[in-house]
Amino acid sequence: METLTKSQLIESVTQKTNQSKKDTEETIDALLEVITESIRQGKKVNFTGFGAFMVNERKGRTGINPQTKEKIQIPPTKVPKFKAGSALKQAVK
Repeated sequence: METLTKSQLIESVTQKTNQSKKDTEETIDALLEVITESIRQGKKVNFTGFGAFMVNERKGRTGINPQTKEKIQIPPTKVPKFKAGSALKQAVK
C-alpha cells in the first residue's frame, strides 16, 4: 500500500484548486488544527458522507506485564477515532 504524504496532499490540492502552494498548506494546517482542537474539547467533527472524527474513551483494565507476568492496572484513557461515512466506504469498494 502506497502512502500519501502531507506534501503530496498539498501538491494535489494545489493542482485541483489553482491556489498557491502556500495558501493550500495554510488551509490544510488550519483544518487539522480545528479538527484537533474540536475533538480535544470532546466535540465530534462530522463531514457528511466522508466520515467523523471523535474521541473514544477506553475503560481502565487489568493487564499483564509480558516480561514479569505481573498484573498491572491500566488506567482509563481517551483516544482519537475516525469513523468512515457511507460515501467513503462506497468509494473504496
